[in-house]
Amino acid sequence: MSERIIFLADMESFFASVEVADRPELAGRPVVVAGDPERRHGIVLAATPEAKRCGVKTAMPLFQAERLCPELVVVRPRMRRYIDVSLMISDILYRYSDLVEPYSIDEQFVDMTGTVHLFGTPGAAARRMQAEIRTKTGIRARIGIGPNKVLAKMACDVAKKRPEGLFRTTGDDLPAWLHPLPVGELFGVGERMGAHLERMGIRTVGQLADFPVERLRRRFGLVGERLWRFANGIDPSPVVPPGAPGAELPKSIGHGLTLPYDYARQREIEIVLLELTDQVLRRLRRVGALARTVSVGARGADFRRESGFARETALPTPTDLAEDVYAAVKALFRRHWTGVPLRQLFVAVSGLVPGDARQLDLFIDRIKSRRLAREVDALLERYGPTSVMRAVSLLPGAQALRRATKIGGHEVE
Repeated sequence: MSERIIFLADMESFFASVEVADRPELAGRPVVVAGDPERRHGIVLAATPEAKRCGVKTAMPLFQAERLCPELVVVRPRMRRYIDVSLMISDILYRYSDLVEPYSIDEQFVDMTGTVHLFGTPGAAARRMQAEIRTKTGIRARIGIGPNKVLAKMACDVAKKRPEGLFRTTGDDLPAWLHPLPVGELFGVGERMGAHLERMGIRTVGQLADFPVERLRRRFGLVGERLWRFANGIDPSPVVPPGAPGAELPKSIGHGLTLPYDYARQREIEIVLLELTDQVLRRLRRVGALARTVSVGARGADFRRESGFARETALPTPTDLAEDVYAAVKALFRRHWTGVPLRQLFVAVSGLVPGDARQLDLFIDRIKSRRLAREVDALLERYGPTSVMRAVSLLPGAQALRRATKIGGHEVE
């Protein structure tokens, strides 16, 4: 079997690039796409290279960005437009391969193993792909090429720093470019995991690759082994288009929001948690899965210091029903909330299993609840997010009605 050739195509400053492409008068100017500064402190969602040269970064508070760059042009996000452009880019990529897997709104994997010969070399195919995306959308794509998905992802990080926006790894050159990187830059290593690894004396990707995998497995379970594999360039996962028979279940499904003001009343907070639970479970049912674990997170209103919590608990049986999951959400929240005002909330489910793994209960009939959930999902899908709502979503503090007109937390335009 021939070695796989996987591309990861990443769009440069995607939201900001779409705005500049739609408004040529912004070309060459420092532009950021930022959240709604009228309801809360605006956050930079994307910045053009000109803005980044001033020190502006993604997730930076808008007031700080404007302080660094007084001539900054601030544009409100248009999520519907960004989704449309992302779908246009998917259509372009499908002309190169029928194996295209969106990783995020601005990143997509493409398995070129069976089609790269139609375009010459992998480099030639990537340059042609870049040119077509640029011509049809006005957006610059950076492309990482590797023998698997994780190396394509890491190669793309290198491509972002190169003028041509391209970098290819064959997998036998990892000591030259991957292993010297700080361990926190490895795909899958978050801030907390990076801190744990550094306390173990693992400071580079190469040191992680050389570390005894058994010790990592004992300390971190399957996550430790997975990161060791990534450090060694091992990733057998296929590129699977959405909805394909071989598509894997996601590791978790979650949703969070930043509240429009400081929430200090338990009743109002629990209404929002219920709304988040409903939203997460609709997505869970859409992929045909059940959850075994539920997580709740909250962050205090004072962003200058760490406050809040993130906790999870196992459910008695796998489920996709709000009555089961929300009971666990509420219990977790009441157990760990100290009463401090909150500004962010998060609900997630994980440990997903196929929907046919449902366990029957001799004492509780869930058939009626499942039927009701499916009917509500169908109504929402057909008539929109406000067609069926819980009565509590009309009470003070509720967010479902306000957010129904938004995508990704931002106004639809």
